[in-house]
Amino acid sequence: MTTRPFQLTDTPAVNRLHADVWWHERSPEGWRWLADNPARQTNQAPLGWVIADAEDRASAFVGNFVQRFWIGDRPILGASGFSIIVPPEQRGAAPRLVRTLMRQPGCGFRYTLNANPKAARLYPRLGLSPCPEVGHDLKLSWIINPVTCAWGRFLRGAVHRSPGLAERLGERLMSSQATRAVTRTLHDMPLPAGVGWLSDLSDSSAFARFWDELRAQGRLIADRSPATLRWRMADPELTSPPLLMSQEQGDCIQGYAMAVMSKGSPIEPPALEIIDLIALDRTPQAIPALIRSLLDLAPRLGAARVRLQVVNDALLTALGSLTRGARREGGWGHCHAHFDTEFADAGREWRPTPFDGDYAFCLRPMPTGAHVASGQPSHGERQTARAA
Repeated sequence: MTTRPFQLTDTPAVNRLHADVWWHERSPEGWRWLADNPARQTNQAPLGWVIADAEDRASAFVGNFVQRFWIGDRPILGASGFSIIVPPEQRGAAPRLVRTLMRQPGCGFRYTLNANPKAARLYPRLGLSPCPEVGHDLKLSWIINPVTCAWGRFLRGAVHRSPGLAERLGERLMSSQATRAVTRTLHDMPLPAGVGWLSDLSDSSAFARFWDELRAQGRLIADRSPATLRWRMADPELTSPPLLMSQEQGDCIQGYAMAVMSKGSPIEPPALEIIDLIALDRTPQAIPALIRSLLDLAPRLGAARVRLQVVNDALLTALGSLTRGARREGGWGHCHAHFDTEFADAGREWRPTPFDGDYAFCLRPMPTGAHVASGQPSHGERQTARAA
C-alpha cells in the first residue's frame, strides 16, 4: 500500500469512500473549486493524500485545506486536515495519513477543528494538542423549533434500531420555509438597527477596511480579505449563497457573520450553521448583535436550530448571557493543533471560528431538486441516512 498525493482523477474513488461513511460527496466542480484555493497556489500543496492499493485506487483518504494566515503584516500558511476516511480493511492507516499531513513543508502549523470522538483520541498521540485552551471541546446550538428537533432525534433512533428504514424515509423535516430559502433573495428581510446585509466585497469596500483593522490587531488570524471571501462565496456545491451580515457604526464595520443553511442528513432538521463570527477587539458588542439577528432570522428560513461549531474564549465572553440559552454540544476535544516552534506564542492567542476549518465546504448543503419534491434522496443521501 502506497501513500501518495490525491489527484483529481481520484475523485470517483474518494467520493465512494465518502458515501460509505455517509458524508457529503463533492462534485467534480466542487473538487476543482477546492483545487483553485488561492492560498494553495502559494506552495502547490496537495488537496490531500490517499492510501493507494495495488491498482493505484484510493482506499483511504485525508483532505488538506491550506489557508493563509496573518500575524500583523507577516503571512504564514496553516493546513487543516479534513474528511479523514479509513475503512476497516485499512485499519492502522489513519496515523500514516495524519503524519503525512503534519510533515508537509511550507506550513507554520497544522490543525483540525472537526474531530469526532474516535479521532479526538488519536490526534494527541500524533503530536497535536487541544486548542484553543477554552472552547476546544464545545459547540453551541440554539434550538429554534424544539418539535422538529425532537422528530429528528426520534427518526435517528428509529434508523439506528432498523437501518433498512432509512431507504423508505427519504428526505424528511423539510419545512416550506426551508425549501423556499434555498432560492429566495433574503436581502428584503428587515434586520435590527445597526445590522445590515453585507454585499460589497470589493477591494475598496468597507469590509476591506474592516479586514485591514482585524489584521492590524496583531494576533494570528485566518485571511478574510475580500478576495478570499469572494472565492469562498463561489463554492459550486452551495445550493444557496451564504448569508453575510455586518454590524456597523456609520460607514465602519465593527463585526461580521457568515452563515449557511445546511441539513446534515435526510432525517435531520435544517440548521442555520454559523461559519464565521468575529468583531474588532474594541467592539465586542457586535457579536451578540449579530447572533440575535441570526436567531431572529432562523424561523423565517425554516431552520430548526442555529449552531456555532467552533468557539473561543473571546467569543464566549462577548456572547455573555446568550450562552445560557444555548445547548452545549460535544464533550470531547473537537479542535487540535500543532504549531512550529517559532509560531508557538502566536498559537496561544489564536481565536479560531468555523471559518478556519472545513465546515464551509464539508457541511451537507440544503437539498434541492426532484428528490426533495418526491421525498426520495439521492444515492449519497441514502447512505447518509443509514449512518444517522
